[in-house]
Amino acid sequence: MKNKRRNHIKGILLFGAAAALLLLTGCSKNEVESVSFEQLESFQVEQEFSQEESESMIDETISPSEEIDLDNEENIENTTDIDTETKPEETEQIEKKELILASEDWGLHFGEEGTQPVGNASAADLKAYQSYYVGEDSEKVIYLTFDCGYENGNTEKIMDALKKHNATGTFFVVGNFLETAPQIVKRMAKEGHLVGNHTYHHPDMSKIGDLESFGKEIGDVEKLYEEITGEKMVKLYRPPQGKFNLQNLKMAKELGYHTFFWSLAYVDWYEDKQPTPEEAYAKLLPRIHPGAVVLLHSTSSTNGQILDELLTKWEGMGYTFGTLMDFLK
Repeated sequence: MKNKRRNHIKGILLFGAAAALLLLTGCSKNEVESVSFEQLESFQVEQEFSQEESESMIDETISPSEEIDLDNEENIENTTDIDTETKPEETEQIEKKELILASEDWGLHFGEEGTQPVGNASAADLKAYQSYYVGEDSEKVIYLTFDCGYENGNTEKIMDALKKHNATGTFFVVGNFLETAPQIVKRMAKEGHLVGNHTYHHPDMSKIGDLESFGKEIGDVEKLYEEITGEKMVKLYRPPQGKFNLQNLKMAKELGYHTFFWSLAYVDWYEDKQPTPEEAYAKLLPRIHPGAVVLLHSTSSTNGQILDELLTKWEGMGYTFGTLMDFLK
């Protein structure tokens, strides 16, 4: 229990330090564009929507946090844990404490190989708002999720790999993907995959503070998905770019949604700067962990190329594949 508290405090302080460092240094666009895959090891965010917008989004990339001394036993001992098995009757009491975020950009800090990373909010705190980033650490189960900003020929390769391994994925789609790739969306539904909500226009949702505007971004995706498939959309939501605030979580919950972040991702979204298969494996194999919610982008040619082998390697490590609906049970 002490190690769990220590890891959570480390994660919170690391993200606070990262945010302060960004404010003090004022990273320029050129500086951000120079960030390498290695430098992004400790802090990952996802961004997409359209091929044209991907370059303009580089400014949103978070620079890596720096290691700081966190061996203050007194602070760790004074920290109170919340049981991850939150009972319904406890939810109201937890919500009254109000979730404190280290950052409004979702990010992770990785510790020992094969262990769950620390997010900038704990799994227990997020659960009170029907929000999640990682599953149970007692079972070697992986949850495969894909963010679909636009279609460029790789999504069906990904679906072929999932079918071969009898794995169910969750595809978080935006309006552009629904408009331009309806046949692929129909295939997703037909093959039993979950299709989640990634908003219609992929905005920074942390800047939207009223329920009407928030609900429209979500609702327009629901309507178009139902028109395409004839089915209701499952109420699974992923914030664009991992940007969110407490009010967003509350509004999503009010609309009946469950918010899903991630516990493993890598820089795969730049179409003209794709990692090699070797670079992808170097990130995705040692960092896999029990309960991993994996985020991959369907626009990545590397992902389309390696997914079959990647799933085989994970299976060889003793992992099986679950679905995000397992979190709702």
